[in-house]
Amino acid sequence: MATYESLIKLKGSVGDLVFYTLNGKNVVRKKSGFNKTAFKKNPAYEKVRQNSSEFGHCSKIGKTIRLALSSYLKEADDPLLYQKFAKLMTEIKDCDRISGRGKRTVQNGLATDEGKLLLKKFQFGSIPNPGTHVMISLGLWNKNLYWGKELNAHEVDIITLKIDFDHYTAEIFEEKITIAGQQEVAFEQHFSSDDLLLHFVVFKKEGKITNMGFV
Repeated sequence: MATYESLIKLKGSVGDLVFYTLNGKNVVRKKSGFNKTAFKKNPAYEKVRQNSSEFGHCSKIGKTIRLALSSYLKEADDPLLYQKFAKLMTEIKDCDRISGRGKRTVQNGLATDEGKLLLKKFQFGSIPNPGTHVMISLGLWNKNLYWGKELNAHEVDIITLKIDFDHYTAEIFEEKITIAGQQEVAFEQHFSSDDLLLHFVVFKKEGKITNMGFV
């Protein structure tokens, strides 16, 4: 890319050169050798196509989850959260060892213990995640959230996410529960136990978030 000075401002392509304006400057660059048809059909691009397909999937799933939790994630105040979370989705996708390259999914990755652990360990900004101090057990009509004494809080928000991995949408059910010295609370089992659900918990003390993350 180079800038040029001319009384005539060019815009468009001339031969192998492309002229345009960038930040108020006249810029010229050589055309790239990228060819959409070749990219779609040429066997030489097969690995690139596979990587592109999986990256797009991970990016969309990450965005779906972030949007569902946006009211909480803004408290993380992390300008790099998008990149970090996209990387997390890629790492979880890599845990899918039943699908061929180019068809691996975050959903299959989350079905593994390794994928679940990656999600649970992820920290949003500088806010500590609950870590191993929190667990969920399944009851007949509801679920129970347990936590250790290390988590000193007055309130817990429990957000259950049902992700549609095909259409990149999310259904959300949220409960806000006041903690009165106990180390366990019951919360509603809003979705079918057959669904792949994600549980996100937010512990608060005097209205301020002390810990948050996936369980």
